[in-house]
Amino acid sequence: MSAPLHPQQPGSDTNQISLKQEIPSIFSDFDLYLFGQGKHFHLYEKMGAHLRVVNGVEGVNFAVWAPNARTISVIGDFNDWNRSTNLMQLRHNDLGVWECFIPGLKAGLLYKFAIYSRIDNYAADKIDPFAFSCEVRPNTASIVTDIHQHEWQDAAWLEQRPKRQELNAPMSVYEVHLGSWRHIPERHQPGAVEEDRFMTYRELAPALTDYVKDLGFTHVELLPITEYPFDGSWGYQVTGFYAPTSRFGTPEDFQYFVDYLHQAGIGVILDWVPSHFPKDGHALSYFDGTHLYEHPDPRKGEHKEWGSYVFDYGRSEVRNFLIASALFWLREYHIDALRVDAVASMLYLDYLRESGQWIPNQHGGREHLEAVTFLQQLNEAVYAEVPGTVTIAEESSAWPLVTRPTYVGGLGFTHKWNMGWMHDMLEYMKLDAIHRRYHHNNITFSMMYAYSENYVLPLSHDEVVHIKGSMIRKMPGDLWQKFANLRAFYGYMWGHPGKKLLFMGGEFAQWSEWNFAESLDWHLLTPPSDPHHSQLLGFIRDLNQIYQAEPALSALDCDPAGFSWIDPHDSDNSVISFQRLSQNSDDTLVFITNFTPVPRHGYRLGVPESGVYHEILNSDHERYGGSGVINPEDMTSDPIPWQSCKHSIVLTLAPLSTTILKRRPGSTGKQATESTTVEEPEA
Repeated sequence: MSAPLHPQQPGSDTNQISLKQEIPSIFSDFDLYLFGQGKHFHLYEKMGAHLRVVNGVEGVNFAVWAPNARTISVIGDFNDWNRSTNLMQLRHNDLGVWECFIPGLKAGLLYKFAIYSRIDNYAADKIDPFAFSCEVRPNTASIVTDIHQHEWQDAAWLEQRPKRQELNAPMSVYEVHLGSWRHIPERHQPGAVEEDRFMTYRELAPALTDYVKDLGFTHVELLPITEYPFDGSWGYQVTGFYAPTSRFGTPEDFQYFVDYLHQAGIGVILDWVPSHFPKDGHALSYFDGTHLYEHPDPRKGEHKEWGSYVFDYGRSEVRNFLIASALFWLREYHIDALRVDAVASMLYLDYLRESGQWIPNQHGGREHLEAVTFLQQLNEAVYAEVPGTVTIAEESSAWPLVTRPTYVGGLGFTHKWNMGWMHDMLEYMKLDAIHRRYHHNNITFSMMYAYSENYVLPLSHDEVVHIKGSMIRKMPGDLWQKFANLRAFYGYMWGHPGKKLLFMGGEFAQWSEWNFAESLDWHLLTPPSDPHHSQLLGFIRDLNQIYQAEPALSALDCDPAGFSWIDPHDSDNSVISFQRLSQNSDDTLVFITNFTPVPRHGYRLGVPESGVYHEILNSDHERYGGSGVINPEDMTSDPIPWQSCKHSIVLTLAPLSTTILKRRPGSTGKQATESTTVEEPEA
């Protein structure tokens, strides 16, 4: 039996509850059992600060896990941060859970836990690991918050979400850093009188929703908005695993933001960081005078290069803390998907560590077996507890079965970022066109493993920082060639199997490298700026429209039957061609990309069926800023076997372009006659 929890009165507020009355613990015996097993997936409903009515008296119940503390008190603005006023009681010795109920407290109050350890007389004021809200940095106090005030209006979205996020559904993701997407005012805006600042959740909601919907993206992905102290970490150094950052508003404001996107049919993906946490003294590090959340051995519990700690995945309470956090965002904020950051750093014990700086596992290997178990448990919990949501691994190694079910030994993710494709293609696109023929394998190699996992093709924030240059600056050639290269690349990317992800600014070819402290260069989209930027925006809009309208681009996206090369070997011309297919042959699309600035007239191309083909998109169209070398007339197939096909057409390939063709349903090609010369495919 646990000891009775006596009330601690704040300041002058006394005698509301008789000290003889026992205040029941917020934890049941079953709660404690699940927590000890690491399977209390609603743990955030018990830990932390919760408004509660006890014996008819309103107040706040506080609970914290600190098994090595000698004493803990709740301090805050309500008791002048006095460490002796509101002492907590150790209610559950075996688990180290401390509690107290303070009558008279309401939402909005600031608080921390003053912890005195049994180890080395350690003392520190810590934020609540389960806090729902925190002060705006640089202040660090937790805030008593009721997160159930928002009235959700997204029932229609939630009902259709499982179908919208199936493997065979289109997913085109716009990756966003909320602090730098758009400022008020945008820094190049003339005559601005308001101080340059980022937008709030409520300001972002309509602005971002309208922009993304107009461009045809299906989802937005947010760089971490879990509370973080340092702007320069972009959110990846998390201190508040249950708190949306207060930089942009309140928890209710963030719920409004998500709700607004959902009502417009846009899904929300959240970057979530269970791989490490910062050493800031007010947060998780050395929480109760011991390495409670981090592994105690620095060879396993510290990323020296990142200056952060690694979670102790072998501890059930730590796994519980993280899995409950993941489910918290999916349940309480209606997040549709979690992109799990830095999975490779979790999977390998020697990640960014030299010889002698890491500990082998029990079998002598480099695999982090406890982290593997954690990731499998995480994905099992997500799919069981919040059906219709998905998880995405940012995983850069060749670890097998990342997106395969846990019952066959996989990690259980829905999707994996295709980092290899991103690296190979960006290296290829940087080359001057005259040298590309010698690096043709960079384009074709990805299809050797394209169906080993369920992939997302990312062009992410990591590729436009640290002197890597913006997407447009990576492209070789003069101004016209840079834009033509980028359009051809995007066209090829949208045709390649895999979901799509593009970081903000890439859709209109921002020249500047991304800076987390500045707004995107929106002035590039208005006169007198070069029209190429707005024309590229139109090209992205049309790509997304085709992507969502054409079943061949998603129906068999994770099935090898959905792709077939026409010719992957034309390295001399730096041309590739392929088909995207669905269950219906009338849906088949033909993609041809010419990666050189040389137009190719009279180019014979194999086609899957006889018939009449028409061009549904050409990145060289004048409306996109191209030279206008298009195929305006229908192309009737010849009974001439070519490349891998029994039929072929002749067309013009525009310079530095991607062309998409489609067969007109029910059409037929030219009939073979005795005088027809049947040409054999080139070797």
